[in-house]
Amino acid sequence: MIKPQIRKDILARGKPEPKNVPWWGEPNLGGWYTEAEIDAAVRAIRKSNDWSTGFGPNAKEIEKFENAFAAYCGTRYAIAINSCGTGLDMAIRCLDLAPGDEVISPAVNYKAAHLAIVGQGGKVVFCDIDSRTLNLDPEDVEKRITRHTRAIFPVHMNGLPAPMDELLDIAGRHPHPRYGPLKVIGDAARACGATYKGAKVGSQGWLTAFSFYSSKLMTTLGEGGMITTNDPAVAERLRNIRQFGGEDEWGSNYKMTKVQAAVGLVQLNRLDEMNRRRREAAQRRCKILSGTAELILPYEPPNCEHLYYVYSILVQPDWAGEKRDKIIAIMSEKFGIVCSISNPPTYLRWPYIAEKCGVPRLAVSDDVGRRLLCPPLHPLLTEEQELYICASLLEAIDMIKAGA
Repeated sequence: MIKPQIRKDILARGKPEPKNVPWWGEPNLGGWYTEAEIDAAVRAIRKSNDWSTGFGPNAKEIEKFENAFAAYCGTRYAIAINSCGTGLDMAIRCLDLAPGDEVISPAVNYKAAHLAIVGQGGKVVFCDIDSRTLNLDPEDVEKRITRHTRAIFPVHMNGLPAPMDELLDIAGRHPHPRYGPLKVIGDAARACGATYKGAKVGSQGWLTAFSFYSSKLMTTLGEGGMITTNDPAVAERLRNIRQFGGEDEWGSNYKMTKVQAAVGLVQLNRLDEMNRRRREAAQRRCKILSGTAELILPYEPPNCEHLYYVYSILVQPDWAGEKRDKIIAIMSEKFGIVCSISNPPTYLRWPYIAEKCGVPRLAVSDDVGRRLLCPPLHPLLTEEQELYICASLLEAIDMIKAGA
């Protein structure tokens, strides 16, 4: 906890660099690049600068990246694609949903998962979450299974692995009458490199999609993604879908480029280092903010490694809604820090989702949506920047308590 006078001194010095831009709750660059990434990109470009070579659909760099990513995650196959959103669409497409088929997914989510279900003609069945982990609640999942359920679609929320063992157990005990055990499809856009009971996220479940967007834990020149699986048949189908359907099915152009893959290999080799520094930054913040009565800090179960893609704080119940919103407003307007809310229930955030999927009003999810705020966190935050963020948050709380 920062003592009041020290907090005043920190804020009196003003905002550290960069001063004149907002500090976003999800920073625009999640990791960072070194000269190694730049050199890899230049080599790939130079290698392609011949009319007989070009950038090509079957570049060795892409194959190497896929093999390295599969080995990293401990899975048989990895399929490189142009984004995680594309990967979620492809994963749901591989279910071959029929009208009325249902996919269970947490309401506290980014809209991409629910758009993927809607886009393939499925019915989104919203489930509630555990308020400590922000991951879907297995007990609530089990209550929502019907004879139409085809899949369980967890998100590894904000860098914390979902409870995969419980979900796989549920999937096995509630088989679909035609298709057998339910499929478990993971959205690991925010959890690349996280571990669950000693295994990397992506090694369990039918399919897992990862994001290499600019703000994510690693990035392939701002866009990109990967799907992991242990199923050889679906791996082959995914490769066909990304390349206009192969010879005998529908597909489109969902490929990653050679230059992205070359950079991705370097980023993957550095991922554990970047994640370690992110965890250290989060743990330092937890020490600074511990004991703040108005806040509930992120929770890490003993069998998981949380990567803190964003630093998810819950305000106490009596600070939900208006007071939480005042904290966010003060931090933005007075201190230049834009806290994200990552994420409220999709049916409360996006009208299109509400129109297509309904508004079930889940008790825990709705409550979390009114209490969640995520101040910026980055592996390269300096001590001065970190103290400024924490001091700003504590100052905003005191201002509201004083009647601001």
